[in-house]
Amino acid sequence: MKKIVPILLLFAVAFKSFAQQQVPLDEKRYTDSLQAILKSTRADSSKANASFALVEYWKFKDTVKSKSYLEEGKKFSLHTPYYKALAYFFEGQYYFNWNHPKASVAFKKAEEALAKFQTPAAYAKRAAALYNYAIMNKDAKGYDFITRITLDKVIPIAEKTGNPATLAFYYTQLSTILMNNYQFAKARSYNQKAIELLEKGKPNTTNLLFAYLSGVSINCYDSQPGQAKVLLKKAQDLLKPFPGSLNYTLYYNNEALYNETIKDYNSALISVDKGIVLAKKYNQTQLYQQFLFRKYEILTQQKQYAKARQILLDIVKEGTLIANSNDRAAVFLELAKANENLKDYKEAYTWLNKSRTISDSISKSQTELKINELETKYRSAENQKKITLLQSQNKQTALIIKNERLYKWLLGSVCLLLVIILFVVILNARNIRKLAEQKEINHRQQLHEMEQREQLKVIKAMLDGEEHERERVARDLHDGLGGMLAGVKIGLSGWSNNQESVSQDKDLHRIIGQLDTSVAELRRIARNMVPESLLKFGLEVALKDLCEFHMSDRLHITFESFDLGKTIALNVQLNIYRIVQELISNAIKHAQASNIILQCSQNANTVFITFEDDGVGFDTAILANKKGMGIDNLRNRIAFLKGKFEIISAPGEGTIINIELNTIADE
Repeated sequence: MKKIVPILLLFAVAFKSFAQQQVPLDEKRYTDSLQAILKSTRADSSKANASFALVEYWKFKDTVKSKSYLEEGKKFSLHTPYYKALAYFFEGQYYFNWNHPKASVAFKKAEEALAKFQTPAAYAKRAAALYNYAIMNKDAKGYDFITRITLDKVIPIAEKTGNPATLAFYYTQLSTILMNNYQFAKARSYNQKAIELLEKGKPNTTNLLFAYLSGVSINCYDSQPGQAKVLLKKAQDLLKPFPGSLNYTLYYNNEALYNETIKDYNSALISVDKGIVLAKKYNQTQLYQQFLFRKYEILTQQKQYAKARQILLDIVKEGTLIANSNDRAAVFLELAKANENLKDYKEAYTWLNKSRTISDSISKSQTELKINELETKYRSAENQKKITLLQSQNKQTALIIKNERLYKWLLGSVCLLLVIILFVVILNARNIRKLAEQKEINHRQQLHEMEQREQLKVIKAMLDGEEHERERVARDLHDGLGGMLAGVKIGLSGWSNNQESVSQDKDLHRIIGQLDTSVAELRRIARNMVPESLLKFGLEVALKDLCEFHMSDRLHITFESFDLGKTIALNVQLNIYRIVQELISNAIKHAQASNIILQCSQNANTVFITFEDDGVGFDTAILANKKGMGIDNLRNRIAFLKGKFEIISAPGEGTIINIELNTIADE
């Protein structure tokens, strides 16, 4: 029982130490990789992640740098709701060590903002925000508040991440909470769960190091130094490749605890002194105070009471460990004991009085609270008696009033019934009229839909007939006239080669050249009628070929395709191809364009086409009454695919056409 007060004070700091910072063991490689991301041309989301990670890294070492990276991260997060929510979390991390009220507000905002997102990363950060919020309110609400938040909210949210490492981290935190409440068996059980999860899935990580060191603390406070030694050795092996790691501070704290447990006080002091140097270097105020109190304990065990007392006086002067009333009373009591050991009874009495004053104040507050509770219960009982009496009187009065009202109610019911009957008759007549009107509207709508279906059938038949006729004409041109022209060219070339007198005749060669041109033009016409690339390779390749075919020195066409599927029905692909073909043809014939941009994309069953040229443009008002094969074909094909389109143009400003098509319109 002698060690309960010192242990309680050290728990208060150790509990927070494991939650403060998760920095990878290889710090240099970690920070170099983050700086490389910030200097690269990556997306703002990647740079926001890197900036926020550096806020976490520098929050103890250099708060100025931490603040600058926080502002940079906020800048990269402006246009992304998730990263804007994440900015609140890292604002809390920035304030974590030195401004608990601001950190608490930031973590609360982060939890509320992150609740809108259902992704593993959002769940992980939301759990962390809740847990850190609980830690920031430890002094005001106590350890029960942290325990309740961790069990009821943090761990259930961490389970949603599906990440064993995240769950293991909070098992480690829960084990520290249980250790703080002297439930060492349960604490050891949760700590072992965390270690097993991390050794299996995430070895050589900071989380595993924290789990090992948490286990060291649990076993030392439970007087199990053998198990503590095994875990301390594992932690040492993890840290050995990284001599400059920030996590050595926490390691020396647990090494000192272990040496103190086995009564190797000289080794414990060496560990404490190493930890003090690093805690000062990295601005780890909580751990620094913990090392001081650990040193006080060791010096007391060595009967170096003067040095021990000076450490307690330094703790009181600094103030971190005595912010809480219970902790302040405990430290003052230890000062009374230290002065008693030095036989300075006057000073011992002074500190004892201070400790008792604080304890009495705490006890008085608790007593007042209990008195208020009893008074409230007494008043509630008295009020209940009065309420019962009034209820009895009210029942008698109510019975008299009830009888009087019964007659009035019967009379009113009859009147009301007559009114209801009249209302029902009127309502029924109105409903019959509305029903007739609705039937008429439905009938008209059905007729309109039937008319549309018939129109679509006609359009489909017309388009199918047009495509069949194109295919037939293309086949006849290619197989018939194309073959004949090719035969004439071959025969004429062979004859000229056998006739030396005419083989050098320029007119003959000009005629052969014209035949070549005619064959090529014939094949171009046949190709436009039935695009072979569409049948062989699909819509995207066919559109690309179509654009390349029409490009020349005077016309440049840029084609961009986004997620254009290969599972679209062939007749739909053909209609889309014809629409684009008509757009390009119109631009070449009428727009006098030098540059065309064609963008095609698909989202589920909808295809989007954007066509833009820098031609002469036109007044779109003339389209209202204009009739022509080009625009009619365009309208028919878009209507067949249950699509819609808009044309944006003005004289001298080029033309933009946006088309939206349904790929399953014909099913």
